[in-house]
Amino acid sequence: MKGADSLCDTLLANDVRVCFANPGTSEMHFVAALDRKPELRCVLGLYEGVVTGAADGYARMTDHPAATLLHTGPGLANGLANLHNARRARVPMINIVGDHASYHLPLDAPLTTDIESLAAPMSNWVHRIGGPEDVALSTEAAYRAALLPPGIATLILPANAAWGEVVPTRPNRVVLPAPATVSIDIVRKVAAAIRNAPGRVGVLVSGAAAREDCLLIAGQIAAHCDVRLFSEVLVARMERGAGRVAPTRIPYPIDAALELFDDIDVLVLVGAPEPVAFFAYPGKPGRLVRDGCKVLTLARYGEDLKGALEALRDELGATRSQLLPLSKIASEESIPKGKLTDDAIAVMMARKLPENAVVCDEAITSARRFFALSAGAAPHDYLMTTGGAIGDGIPLSIGAAIACPDRKVFNLQADGSAMYTVQGLWTQARENLDVVTIIFANRAYAILQAEMQNVGVKAIGTNARRMLELDEPPLDWVSIARGMGVEAARANSCEEFGDLLDSVLLRRGPFLVEAVI
Repeated sequence: MKGADSLCDTLLANDVRVCFANPGTSEMHFVAALDRKPELRCVLGLYEGVVTGAADGYARMTDHPAATLLHTGPGLANGLANLHNARRARVPMINIVGDHASYHLPLDAPLTTDIESLAAPMSNWVHRIGGPEDVALSTEAAYRAALLPPGIATLILPANAAWGEVVPTRPNRVVLPAPATVSIDIVRKVAAAIRNAPGRVGVLVSGAAAREDCLLIAGQIAAHCDVRLFSEVLVARMERGAGRVAPTRIPYPIDAALELFDDIDVLVLVGAPEPVAFFAYPGKPGRLVRDGCKVLTLARYGEDLKGALEALRDELGATRSQLLPLSKIASEESIPKGKLTDDAIAVMMARKLPENAVVCDEAITSARRFFALSAGAAPHDYLMTTGGAIGDGIPLSIGAAIACPDRKVFNLQADGSAMYTVQGLWTQARENLDVVTIIFANRAYAILQAEMQNVGVKAIGTNARRMLELDEPPLDWVSIARGMGVEAARANSCEEFGDLLDSVLLRRGPFLVEAVI
């Protein structure tokens, strides 16, 4: 039995059953071991950013880690941007990074790098396996590190640890403790602050607190105490739609975000950090809450968020019959006609979204209205690019579709950021994933055009335009998708977009709509 077999067996013993991979020579013994374990599904990504982003999407929908397989330091480096997004989403993941045999490292071969230093900024835990006899215990430790609390565990696998012989043993199933409970003293302190607040109180939810059951409890608290519910500006996963409590998402634009919190005297954090501006702007604060606002943490991510909300509800005396008004089915807003716009797409998507869909939103500027409209759409899950590193939408949709094969996945995707991980369309085709990609083809980095104005630039000249526009030449998304094996069509009008949306709802498999706006 080889060390690589021990690694696979330990993963399977702990229900890690998907490996998103882009291997190289150093990992061939691990690939051979995976070949001997058909119950561990291997999904090839043609770029490491697709691999890490897909593992992120999978973890968001399962609350369980997938494995990634990356080739030495440069392979890991190619996946770092979406590891950053995954770390910000606070999801579990086990990266397996192959490396040269330990005795080969002193020779400084071309691919030799300091993997530990590359991994550390985007990982909660990094460990190098010492030898084949160390593989099983190291893999158990990686699994534990990925879930306590949820985060990124990076395991470095030297080639000789993978090919070395080990004594066959029964793999261990790691027993994890229950999430830490919040002390009653903290609950009482938060309850007292809510009762005694001189003005408005806000509750900011994230992580598991943004799921339907926790939102229901938060809604009971809000109804009893006239509390406002907020979610982070970049949502890792929220269960939304008609019949569910809908928090107000913090807006991205700094002025709107500051206005949202202007009258909040007490802000309670549930699984979320204190909200701050996305960037620094001249003459504007970095903290979104005003000076004098009391910020209290009820529970941190990794703790029992539902239990903390239940305890706070009971301490405040809120009854289970009290509830904020639940979201209702969107009103019959007139169906858009004529020229296709981002607003028209948002209206049609919210009206036609099928029940139990998963929406991965990386439309950046173009789908901002969709979030508000989606409160009245059919019940669904909503995911965003949490760390601000673009190129996550297509990979997130891959992971979500593999995690939830019976649910239709929609990727609302900006054209500029789609080009960062466009190779993911090939993976959608190869795995025959039920993903509909909506490309908002505005031929620009529209968010950066807006940011030029935010930082005080009055006029955009030739050089700036050439860095912010994507129209010379324009990207042909129908040809790009078909070249990757994904069926595609272009919509230039609301009528064409509506017809395409109706047709994809009646079929399975990957499809791309280039929405020209």
